[in-house]
Amino acid sequence: MTKNLRNVAIIAHVDHGKTTLVDALLTQTQTKMDKDLVGTDLIMDSNELEKERGITIFSKNASVNWHGTKINIIDTPGHADFGGEVERVLKMADGCLLLIDAKEGPMPQTRFVLKQALQMGLKVIVVVNKVDRPDARIEYVLNRTFDLFIDLGADEESAYFPVIYSSGKFGKAGPEPDINKMTDITPVFEAIMKEIPEPSGDPDKPLQLLITNISGDNFKGRLRTEESVQVRKSFT
Repeated sequence: MTKNLRNVAIIAHVDHGKTTLVDALLTQTQTKMDKDLVGTDLIMDSNELEKERGITIFSKNASVNWHGTKINIIDTPGHADFGGEVERVLKMADGCLLLIDAKEGPMPQTRFVLKQALQMGLKVIVVVNKVDRPDARIEYVLNRTFDLFIDLGADEESAYFPVIYSSGKFGKAGPEPDINKMTDITPVFEAIMKEIPEPSGDPDKPLQLLITNISGDNFKGRLRTEESVQVRKSFT
């Protein structure tokens, strides 16, 4: 096992703040960016179509160093049209942050992504985001989220999920929903370190990669796109 590595996906309904929160995580760890991304509104939404539509379409991985531990953070699409991207990425994660809007609560795509995470046996940390909204309904959101876990057949351990409150917009998080008591995004990293298990792969075994796409090239022939954010269980 690799104790200084964590692989976590961020999943949610569209517009619940995933990409904004990831940007805060990258910024506050002073992660070096490509010079073309510096000064952009949303670092992770770098594709031209994503910029045009204002939504995440393709899953992307960014790595940050947190007190000696490498944390791979995978930003995923929230729109239902791109649910296949979420399913693909969750196979490469060991846990996930489930973001839920502090006003809207669980929405249709929240149900879809949570169902996928539970089926894969991933550890789920609930992040109630946008607590800075004046119309936030914290208690309502938590109750609805618990009901959703139960409705999806979550076991007792999963149903009593850890909760972090955050405002991706202001780059703050904390164990309580009061934004005035928050200082930075540190509590999100602390929750990841505490709740998300390290990878189960053996770094001394042969490397395995997940083939995600196969395409054709007029000059090179068939090409395959490989994505892996960790060493998974290897063939013996």
